[in-house]
Amino acid sequence: MTLTRSVKRNLRNGLLFISPWLIGFLVLQIYPIGYSFYLSMTEYSGIGTPRFSGLANFKDIFTDPLVPTTIYNTLFYTALAVPIGIVVAIALALAMNQKVREVAVYRAILYLPSILPAFALVFVWILFTNPQYGLMNRLFVAIGLPFIDWIGDPRFTKPSLVILAQYGAGGPALIFLASLRSIPRDLYESAEIDGAGIFRRFFSITLPMLTPIILYQLIMGLSGALQVFTQAFIISGGARGGTVGSQNSLFFYVLYIYQNAFKYSRMGYAACLSVVFFAVSVVIAMVVFRWGRSWVNYD
Repeated sequence: MTLTRSVKRNLRNGLLFISPWLIGFLVLQIYPIGYSFYLSMTEYSGIGTPRFSGLANFKDIFTDPLVPTTIYNTLFYTALAVPIGIVVAIALALAMNQKVREVAVYRAILYLPSILPAFALVFVWILFTNPQYGLMNRLFVAIGLPFIDWIGDPRFTKPSLVILAQYGAGGPALIFLASLRSIPRDLYESAEIDGAGIFRRFFSITLPMLTPIILYQLIMGLSGALQVFTQAFIISGGARGGTVGSQNSLFFYVLYIYQNAFKYSRMGYAACLSVVFFAVSVVIAMVVFRWGRSWVNYD
């Protein structure tokens, strides 16, 4: 196929305009991924020259006693945080969509926590749940509920992070709100004429129309939850091992990658863990996309 002079000129100009993004994509994303694959087959401390070791690091993963613990903690957190986050985001979107006075102020208040830095939210959460002077336990005791050490008891540390994750539901809620406002009003009016109640309208009209956004938020939520790091690192003191009490209750997979790379100077093994994490994440995304064909409504 022969390109005309105008087509060549347009192609050249187009590549010129996107060259900043293209260079950044190649340098900041493609190259690190490729280099991680290379490091995963080496022994490297971060200083000097990597020494090729083949598949030794991948074999070590199957014998590492901490890997199953980090996988369990990560999957446990993900299985709770992602679906609860979607439900909370939809509920906030429905609240934001109500026709009440000063609704814009309420939307801003609901959205505000999602733009705060993660470390700031974590420090506020630590003060809020502190077993000695935290407001949450004072409220629990005042209404007759049992005292809970949210950040010290290994039984409650992961549920505590799940609750903390819901402070970021304001961002997804705005996306759900935009989708809610795009649903034709005629559908609701027809359903009301047919005698459909509020719950029937929600499950027959609203929820099916939101399924594309639910799929999007499911993918994004899985990506974020599987990479949980900051909250666990601050609460558990990640530099000391990511432990709470005598158990590794907040020892997540990405935290283990960080420790191997920067605490134990095992860059090769950390890269190997990252490669496995990348491969598993891609597989999970593909499975979710295929599963979405059976329930996502694009009409």
